[in-house]
Amino acid sequence: MSICPEGPAVECWESRNLTAAHLNGTAAAAAAAAMDGGLAITLISVAMFVGSFLLGFIPLLFRLSEKSLQFVSILGAGLLCGTALAITIPEGVGLLEESWTASSDVPSGLNASARDGAGASAEAGPPPRFFIGLALTFGFAFMFVVDQIGSYFSTRGHISFSNSVPFTATLGLVIHAAADGFALGAAVATGQVTVQVIVFLAVILHKAPAAFGLVSFLMHAGLEKKYVQGHLLAFSAAAPVVAIATYFILRASGGSSQSQLTATGVGMLFSAGTFLYVATVHVLPEISHGRTDRDRSQSQSSQFQLDLQQNPGVHTHGQRYMGLLESFTLILGVGLPVLLALGLRDD
Repeated sequence: MSICPEGPAVECWESRNLTAAHLNGTAAAAAAAAMDGGLAITLISVAMFVGSFLLGFIPLLFRLSEKSLQFVSILGAGLLCGTALAITIPEGVGLLEESWTASSDVPSGLNASARDGAGASAEAGPPPRFFIGLALTFGFAFMFVVDQIGSYFSTRGHISFSNSVPFTATLGLVIHAAADGFALGAAVATGQVTVQVIVFLAVILHKAPAAFGLVSFLMHAGLEKKYVQGHLLAFSAAAPVVAIATYFILRASGGSSQSQLTATGVGMLFSAGTFLYVATVHVLPEISHGRTDRDRSQSQSSQFQLDLQQNPGVHTHGQRYMGLLESFTLILGVGLPVLLALGLRDD
């Protein structure tokens, strides 16, 4: 069938050329966007790897004060909560709603019938609210299962052969880092600069105390320096590798823009669930109950794998509240994603 069955041949030829040019321009724009996204995720991953490795290498050179590590942990916990609540969840919901709207659109035409519109709506699939709760819950539950499995094997290793404890501790933290990498890859897949910057800051500030604690624990466990560096290398590489893989998987999912929006939205909500688990189940309870658990957790090294910031389930009779400066640091971390979202808002 001809594009223009009626009219002069010259006009028909021009119309075909314009249509072909438009399609070529659209394909070129999509390819350019994919290249920009691939370059962005590569640069971000390299920066995250180098930063995490260098930060983790610091305890091998000199000892940092306990107070400094505490404030970094508090700021990282606030950033995780603020990023999940103010950035990741709204962005994921917005992507799912956009995907639902795109899948429910009726092809334009003056003679489109109501029956066609009903059929399009019926094929749109479950509404966004179905995926929102499912992805958040699955992300939260996934991190819980990972912690429980890590705790089980860490305890068994501590009882039977203590040399396996550093390995199980590193393995658990690598899985945590992989979840961070998934969140970063999903953020870059959105194409939103604001989301990319905020999630990157949240991840790197979360990994900083993690790298400190991992190296300190391995040194306390008596591991040689070369083995400590190997564990640190595995931990530092986990998040970048998963971030790059997640980005390209989300970009290639389904081939259509609608399926990409759905996959990216679900990925963002899944990562929000993991952020909320790490911040609320591990970091915040440990901070609010004071730092008196550190000495106990160092003597009970099998519990270290549960979380880099020590096991929050071990309650003591020490300080059970945060000081004024610590509380301000936490509020600053929670509010910083909102401020960054306002200052870096995309046009």
